[in-house]
Amino acid sequence: MKPKVVLYNPVAEFYTMPLALLAIGSHLDRERYQPVIVDGRLKHDPASTLVSAVEGAVCLGITVLTGAPIRDAIRISRIVKAARPDLPIVWGGWHPSMFGDECLDEASVDVTVQGQGEVTFAEIVDRLSRGESLEGCRGCTYRRPAGPPARQPARPLEDINTFRPHDYSLLKVEHYYDLKGKYQLDYTASQGCRFRCSFCADPFVFERRWVGLAPERIGEEIETLWRRYRFTDVNFQDETFFTSAPRVQAIAEEFIRRRLPITWAATMRADQCARLDDAVLETCRRSGLRRVLVGVESGSPEMLKRIQKDITIEQVLETAARCLAHGIRVRFPFIVGFPEEDEQSVSDTLNLAKRLRAMSPDFEAVIFYFKPYPGSAITQEAVARGHRLPRSLDEWSDFDYVGSAGPWVTAEKYRKVERFKFYQELAWDRVPTWKQPFQRLAQWRCRRDAYGFPVERVAGRWLAPRAGLP
Repeated sequence: MKPKVVLYNPVAEFYTMPLALLAIGSHLDRERYQPVIVDGRLKHDPASTLVSAVEGAVCLGITVLTGAPIRDAIRISRIVKAARPDLPIVWGGWHPSMFGDECLDEASVDVTVQGQGEVTFAEIVDRLSRGESLEGCRGCTYRRPAGPPARQPARPLEDINTFRPHDYSLLKVEHYYDLKGKYQLDYTASQGCRFRCSFCADPFVFERRWVGLAPERIGEEIETLWRRYRFTDVNFQDETFFTSAPRVQAIAEEFIRRRLPITWAATMRADQCARLDDAVLETCRRSGLRRVLVGVESGSPEMLKRIQKDITIEQVLETAARCLAHGIRVRFPFIVGFPEEDEQSVSDTLNLAKRLRAMSPDFEAVIFYFKPYPGSAITQEAVARGHRLPRSLDEWSDFDYVGSAGPWVTAEKYRKVERFKFYQELAWDRVPTWKQPFQRLAQWRCRRDAYGFPVERVAGRWLAPRAGLP
């Protein structure tokens, strides 16, 4: 039997398919190794499953995202190491890419991978299977018997067209359909990002480089996967899908030529849309484009410059108008609570969110609070001014980059933003007839920032119970 390479996806609250593990597992030489993916989100007792799965394995690989997944990754690593002390445990993903040495403070972890993992992990597996040292294996850091970890030189971003196609048979695809409540396939058509946003870790990890699959390969792979799994929607998980307009048009034309009965969603920057010909947008729409995610981050021109977003408010509004004209839904993420952000900047952000939401019920405004995500330039500035980042894996496992307010958000500001989030949904979403009087009141509140005496919330709880409001 071929030796196994076991890959683990830690427990998390979202159900995107584990594409990172799919990528590195698919790129292994299948003539020599048998990759096995265990998703902790799908197992009642993932630890027991793994202890059994690693019998006879070359190593255990775990993808680790900053935050709560770290806690599960530590737990699983310790359990497996206790059962198989001789088994190398390799961590990859976002957190080890930024803190490769620090992750080795956890005694159960032997190797960490930095950046793009397909080639690096394949070389690690080959060396481990032959009992060789990892000295000179680019893109990794490993534990030595004595002394500090041995950090190897970085590996350049490889052309992903040279990688093996993702083998979705390594996943139980239909289980993700059930968890998502839709026949949706997650797919990655590119890696990296060329932009320099100072709140994001991408420039640190990818060094502003980007590589994409050829349109013909994407079309062929999506068609092959559709014939096997019969999904109705593809959710592209690329950092910046619309990086190359000719490539995007060619991908859309592939879908049309192959008559794929699917819809799809992807990421887009406002400046990219502003430069996009209407013919490209129309081709995308005919091919099934249903929604784009356009990160706005702030409604303040000054803040956009500070965070180096390199877009303008005018480009955001033009993007909204053009997507509206083509019948494309848009999700606009915003961020408030940057270090030293003043009240006017927050008000500008909420006002732009209102303006976009009022344009169409098919537009969403999603508001997050800034968190000092490791590796980003603005986090480095905050640390230089005295902000303390977590100093251990246990502390990083409590890092919440989605829900709670950050350290620069006052209680008053938090209350205002949370109430706006509640009212903007009621004000501009499609609602049943009985809610329309409350909708008009919510619109009045949003226009005037008048969020006191929330009678709509009380009535809503009575007529249709929902989550509470701070």
